[in-house]
Amino acid sequence: MNLAVSLLEGCDHAGLTLVDGEKITSGASSDHVGARADAIQHELREGPCVAVAHLESRTVFVPDLARDERWPRWAKKVTDELQVSSLLSLLLFSHHGSSGALNLYATRGNEFTSDDFAVAETLAAHLSVAVADGLEIENRGRGMVSRTIIGQAEGILMERYGIGAEEAFAFLRRSSQDANRKLVQVAQDLVQTRELPGTTPLAGTAHH
Repeated sequence: MNLAVSLLEGCDHAGLTLVDGEKITSGASSDHVGARADAIQHELREGPCVAVAHLESRTVFVPDLARDERWPRWAKKVTDELQVSSLLSLLLFSHHGSSGALNLYATRGNEFTSDDFAVAETLAAHLSVAVADGLEIENRGRGMVSRTIIGQAEGILMERYGIGAEEAFAFLRRSSQDANRKLVQVAQDLVQTRELPGTTPLAGTAHH
């Protein structure tokens, strides 16, 4: 994010907003002002970066936050608390329910020039590839962990109950539905405690 501040003449602070479904989080930021400006949007669930990340617009430019009426609570808070006066937010990517926005803040109004817009678009394009690739790797890693946990739980059921893999998976799925919890959560509990909701401990139990 420091690169954005150094490349754009009108930019004083920068940050990333990441959206995964209904979850909004901050990515990297150039400093505490960029991080806080993003965080306030997440807390209030309003602001230009949230709008961009939710695909309401690909680019948002606010030349004078004090006069903008679209996000009144957020605008007042960042101008009063952080002395941010203008903002440029650009969509980074949209992929399988996840999206991101590059947020560029200026302490003076109307500071972003046409050159800044061009540089910001180029920077957003490069960041889009990097962030999207990172999320895909992270999601793949989560998927591998989930499959491993479910496999361990199936193994416990197969050993203790003397059943096959398909029966073990069906048992986990029914337990997940009955408990109204994700299958991987039920599997993780089983691996850790050797118990399933509504059942006796599996250790020392034999059943066909």
